[in-house]
Amino acid sequence: MPLVDMRDMLNHAYQNNYAIGGFGLVSLDFLEAIIMTAEFCRSPVILNLSEPLFHQQDFSLIMPAVERAAHHAKVPVAIHFDHAKKHESIVQAINLGCNSVMLDVSSETFPVNITQTSRVTEVAHACGTAVEGILGFVGGVEGENAINNLGEVVYTSSEEAKVYVERTKIDFLAVSVGTIHGRQPNRSTKLDFKRLKRINDELGIPLVLHGGSGLVEEQYHKLILNGVAKINCYTELSDIAAAVIRSNSQKNNKKGYIESLHGVKESLQEQIKLYMHLWGSAGRAAEVLIQCRPWQSAEQIILCYVEGHRLQQLDVLIEQSRKTLTTIPGVRQVFSGWAPSELNQYRLCWRIQLSHSDAVNNLQSHPEYIYFFNQLSRSIDPEKISITFAPALSNTEFRFKELVDA
Repeated sequence: MPLVDMRDMLNHAYQNNYAIGGFGLVSLDFLEAIIMTAEFCRSPVILNLSEPLFHQQDFSLIMPAVERAAHHAKVPVAIHFDHAKKHESIVQAINLGCNSVMLDVSSETFPVNITQTSRVTEVAHACGTAVEGILGFVGGVEGENAINNLGEVVYTSSEEAKVYVERTKIDFLAVSVGTIHGRQPNRSTKLDFKRLKRINDELGIPLVLHGGSGLVEEQYHKLILNGVAKINCYTELSDIAAAVIRSNSQKNNKKGYIESLHGVKESLQEQIKLYMHLWGSAGRAAEVLIQCRPWQSAEQIILCYVEGHRLQQLDVLIEQSRKTLTTIPGVRQVFSGWAPSELNQYRLCWRIQLSHSDAVNNLQSHPEYIYFFNQLSRSIDPEKISITFAPALSNTEFRFKELVDA
C-alpha cells in the first residue's frame, strides 16, 4: 500500500469516530516496531518525527529509511514532522519527504502564532503538504521532549480556535484540554471535555491530542467522540524501550549494544498494538486506503540540445542550479548530466524531483527557478529546450541514457 495523503487519512478517522496513532520514533527499532504492528493490526498509522528529539542526531539520515518503510508498508502510512521551531525546518522536512508538518509557536502571542503558521501553510499547501496547527499550550514537566514544553497549561479557546483556523487555513488543530507532554504525574489527569466539544462543534476538522500517553480508556473514548482523530504517543514507548535495556544490562552487565536491545521491538509492539485497538484504528486499513489519495511525487525533465562551444558556459549554470533549485520548497533533488549527440551537439538533461505534483506550480513560479530558466534561455535557443512532467520513477534507478533516448 502506498504512502497516502494524511488529510484523507485523518478525515476518515474523524468522520468514523476513531483515532490514528502518531507514534514517535527516534531509531530503526521504533520504526520497525511501528510498521510491523500496524501491518499485524491492519491499521493505518502515522510516523511522527519530532524536531526536538533529533537535536543530537541528523534528521536527514533517518528520513530515507522512514520514507522507504512507508512506501513498502502493507497498510496506509503518513509521515508527520512535529514541533518544528523554524520555518526553515519545515521546508527541510517537506524536501526530505514528510507529507505533513507542524510549526510549534504555541508559546507566542495569538497574532504571532497566526502570522507564522499562515506562512507555513502557504508554503506547505503549495507543495501538497498537510499542516497541523497548535493553539493553546500543552505543558510538561518530565520526559525527553518535555524540556522544550515547560510551563503551565494554557487551554485552547473555542472562539480563538475558529479565528485561527479561518485565517491560517490549517488542516488539523492540536488542542490543549488538560494533557501534558512527558510522563503523566498520575492516572487521573482531568480533561476539559466540555471545552473540547465546543471546539469540535465550532471547527468540524480533525483535532490532535499531544501529551496522549498515560490516559485511561474512558478518557480516550471521550476524546475521540469529541473530534480527536490523531493521538501522539512517544514518552510511554520511550520508557518501555529504556526499561528493557536496563533489564538486559542488569541481568548481564557485560552485554554489548546489540544484546542490550534484545526484546525492545517486541515490547514496543505490544504497547502499540494495545493503542491501535483502544483507539479503534485496528482493522481499518483497507477502508482507509480506498478513501485516501496516494502520495505521489513528480518530476520535471528539461532536455536541451547544445552546441559544442557552449559547454563551458553551461557548466557554470549546471553547478549553480544544483545549489539554488534545491532550496525551493518541494524540490527534493536535482540531477543533471550530458550525453554526446550527432553533428557536434550535446544533449543536456536536468531531472528535478518534486515532493508532490502540486509542487510543480510552486517550482515554476519561484524566483530561483525563473532566474535559472531565463539564464538557460539566454544560453540556448528556446526552441531547443524540451520540458516534460511525469510521475516520479518509483523503485527504479534513474539512468540518463533512458531519458535522452526516449
